[in-house]
Amino acid sequence: MELRLLVTFEKVATVLSFTRAAAELGYAQSSVTGQIRALESSLGTELFDRLGSRIRLTEAGERLLPYARRMIELAQEARAAVADTGEPAGALTVGTMESLTSYRLPPLLELFHHRYPKVRVALRTTAGDTTREALRQGTYDLGFLMEEETAHPGLESEVLAVEPLALVAPPGHRLAGRDRVAAADLVREPLLATEPGCAYRDLFERELAAVAPVEFMEFGTIEAIKRAVAAGLGIALLPEVTAAAELADGSLTRLAWRPPFTLRTQLAWRAGRRLPAHARLFAEQARRLVAEETGGRASAA
Repeated sequence: MELRLLVTFEKVATVLSFTRAAAELGYAQSSVTGQIRALESSLGTELFDRLGSRIRLTEAGERLLPYARRMIELAQEARAAVADTGEPAGALTVGTMESLTSYRLPPLLELFHHRYPKVRVALRTTAGDTTREALRQGTYDLGFLMEEETAHPGLESEVLAVEPLALVAPPGHRLAGRDRVAAADLVREPLLATEPGCAYRDLFERELAAVAPVEFMEFGTIEAIKRAVAAGLGIALLPEVTAAAELADGSLTRLAWRPPFTLRTQLAWRAGRRLPAHARLFAEQARRLVAEETGGRASAA
């Protein structure tokens, strides 16, 4: 089996589209189709079921996929070992989320930009479910998660820090002076949040829905949520790190509601995969920088 055919097969199997695979690989679609047919011919079996405009893996294709990924990874490792100049190099696709991209990762990205310029880091901002699936499929090399659970099927993960949450409101809010705020106090308030799929939004909604049905005004970014809260449109639960500046300057105030759940920022990768050297370096530096910023807060409170 030629490696280039396995690379094409893995890409088609990941995106389940000949057209999209061709675009991502820089081939004509006819070339992708021809390579898949050549691989099927050499194996003596069909790897994809063609269902009109859609395709899916056959049982044989499902069995081949993990072997193809392992062979591709080994080839990449061999290439890196032979070409090793002592300077980390390679492409790295990392799944993350807005709260980490904007508020935790800039020092890490700056470090790699200046110290390891041959490591090409591409960030993909996606919800936790999407990040986990992309890691399992091999689309992402590493992924940052902010979840309550730490066990993820098909993945290995490491807790980097417990992520404190803050329930924020505009200054002078009617609940701001209370020593304790209960969920029953919150269900009558206008609630602002990101879209469903965000772990802390979903957990917050679950807690309030146990008291009474609630609805959220949804925003696309955390910055938009903070501005809306400051303007008096409602209250919002956010990772503390994203609202630290506004809480410090008084443009937002923190309400005395303690979440009955714990979120943990985690770094994850596909189970059984041996990460290449530049990915291991990225993980090491992420671990170090988050520990320095959070004071090593890597266990539940």
